[in-house]
Amino acid sequence: MAESGKRSIRVLLNGVERDITPPSADTTLLQWLRQDQRLTGSKEGCAEGDCGACTVVIGKKNSDGRISHAAANACILLLPMIDGLSVTTVEHIAGPNGELHPVQDAMVQHHGSQCGFCTPGFVASLFAGWRSGCAWTRPEIENLLAGNLCRCTGYGPIVAAAMSLADAKPPQWDQDRKTAEESWLKAHDITSLNLSSAEAFLAPTTIDALSDAIADQPQAQIIAGATDIGLWITKQFRKIPAFISVMRVPELSVITETDDTFIIPAGVNHAEAKEHLAEAYPQLDELWRRFASAQVRSTGTVCGNIANGSPIGDLAPAFLALGATLVLQHRHDQRHLPIEDFFLDYQKQDRGEGEWLREIHLPKLKTGAHFSAIKISRRFDQDISTVMGGFWFALDAGVITAARLGYGGMAAIPKRATKTEEALIGHRAADPLPQDVMDALASDFSPIDDMRASQDYRQEMAKNLLLKALDAAAHGKTHADRLAGLSPLLDAHQGAAE
Repeated sequence: MAESGKRSIRVLLNGVERDITPPSADTTLLQWLRQDQRLTGSKEGCAEGDCGACTVVIGKKNSDGRISHAAANACILLLPMIDGLSVTTVEHIAGPNGELHPVQDAMVQHHGSQCGFCTPGFVASLFAGWRSGCAWTRPEIENLLAGNLCRCTGYGPIVAAAMSLADAKPPQWDQDRKTAEESWLKAHDITSLNLSSAEAFLAPTTIDALSDAIADQPQAQIIAGATDIGLWITKQFRKIPAFISVMRVPELSVITETDDTFIIPAGVNHAEAKEHLAEAYPQLDELWRRFASAQVRSTGTVCGNIANGSPIGDLAPAFLALGATLVLQHRHDQRHLPIEDFFLDYQKQDRGEGEWLREIHLPKLKTGAHFSAIKISRRFDQDISTVMGGFWFALDAGVITAARLGYGGMAAIPKRATKTEEALIGHRAADPLPQDVMDALASDFSPIDDMRASQDYRQEMAKNLLLKALDAAAHGKTHADRLAGLSPLLDAHQGAAE
């Protein structure tokens, strides 16, 4: 049976402990901040986690006892999700007597604001970088601010303000606040949460309780980071009767590994996965750098991205190419499913009633294997893929002996190009593609025309991505290596634009 755990939500808001009984489980953090608490510095721009005007800083105690801070989008975080966390809004960044914090002073000194609507979000993101130990290099700053949009000031002064923080010293009152916040987080153990309101919210703390709850309430919406489900509420105005969160089970937030596999449980977010897997998969590290924004990566989960089943999700094509296996659980029973068998049709996956995605098993790369993950989108940062390709080849003396190709944006589901895989066997990676491979790729997919790209563009791009991946395999280079080679040109171009 599921844990009871009936109590109010407990949160440290701007340094003050609060107990909250929300009227509804689908109340967003931003709604509560602005309407109930009259903390109106955080703005609502897009209401879908893109513009960053609603950014707040979340502090949490991780399963290993560490305290971490990250920027998050308050507009799509549901209020029950902040139970046991600390929340800092832009109103609490200045000192107790109104002294400007170094991140605020930097924005003033470098003229980083005009209309000011987006400024609170930028300041909050900079403060999240300050709290998490950012070294204030340009690449770090660009990643930190990719989820904050401004159409007045231009990013030059804002980036300059951020770079100046490398020499800034923390005031004593800021250090005292951090110490008090960390003490509060360490003193509050994770306990289950069971809210009964217009929409129920259940967050068990053990796998057995979680699995039983999902089996007992198959109509309830399983939730992790809410980076997609939040939009169902704010943009589609759906009324969801009940939520069951996977995020309070400690063992579901830790990546483990065997000799040949990484195991990614349901509670691991994208930022954690990026940090843990960067060395083993530099290609995935580059892909995650372009995955949404820092705010979304700190809350959205890897398993949630796969369970969502989006045909344009970034991770599914890469995991298809790597040969990932999904572990689905119903009560105490588990079944292992190759990832390509999970996606059945548009928004339809092979997940039975009362079953949930517990973890993903990701095979480690072996000697002689080459992997590439290449994303094509209109913007470099924070944009949906037009075409996404994942490519895995086994080579012997330059000749392909096995291949796995995963594509997103080419069909109603993320899909392997099985005919192309077969046609590539025996092909020398460095040689031009023969016609039979081209024909096979054309027969694997019949892309749609939509607002992002035409059918012909997608088909041509799928071929070009395959050519890039083959060239990288033939010469032992990754797509990240290519981008690194282009970075001086990109920096020069950006500098000229500013």
